[in-house]
Amino acid sequence: MIELRTPREIEQMRPAGRFVGEVLADLVERVRVGTNLLEIDEWAHAHIRRRGAESCYIDYHPSFGASPFGHVICTSVNDAVLHGLPHDYALKDGDLLSLDFAVAVDGWVSDSAISVVVGDHRDQADLELIDLTRRALDRAISVARPGKRIGDISAAIGGVARSGGLRVNTQFGGHGVGRTMHGEPHVPNDGRAGRGLKLRPGLVIAIEPWFMAGTDELRTDPDGWTLRSVDGSRGAHSEHTVAITDGDPIVLTARN
Repeated sequence: MIELRTPREIEQMRPAGRFVGEVLADLVERVRVGTNLLEIDEWAHAHIRRRGAESCYIDYHPSFGASPFGHVICTSVNDAVLHGLPHDYALKDGDLLSLDFAVAVDGWVSDSAISVVVGDHRDQADLELIDLTRRALDRAISVARPGKRIGDISAAIGGVARSGGLRVNTQFGGHGVGRTMHGEPHVPNDGRAGRGLKLRPGLVIAIEPWFMAGTDELRTDPDGWTLRSVDGSRGAHSEHTVAITDGDPIVLTARN
């Protein structure tokens, strides 16, 4: 069921969005060559405990997951692009790291993701891939207005991907956000403009372009969670939680 939020409820969602944005900004600043993925998970967990927030991931066990996730943040490295399960791995110079973080604050959820290259060795192709996801996210947010449709958001994302010569996987994409992390509607990362659900004030969605450099096909790690490109090419991921209003869209997870 698609739920629309009142202006008051959207205001109540702001603390969760602000917290998610602040935590991701802090983690990106702290990550260095040699940082272990389990350290990142513990840093995020410490933020959650201090804030009195609730992780959306730690007990998360959808049909596609092998078991409850068991951690509070997704840490995807290089050819891993989604649902990266934190494990004992020390980041290397030049690794492409994607962080995906969702929590509830006072019962309201926000969800956001960011990709960065670790260290000083920054391959231009990796930076361009990350930039494409950011540009796609910005383009999608710009059309997230009343009267537009989900297909307009999807087409905006897919158009940016194709402009960079990429193919798009639509198996996983954006989603409704509210009292739970994943709700209706599904927001594919490609589609046809003018099609799908009409956007109305009060709709809150996570918009999340994620692209892989050489393929649109995924494989699942033996951990039952981490999704990687089938050809070993690198992936990047950008995401914000966005509220549709009578005016400009509100990016609840904006990072200052």
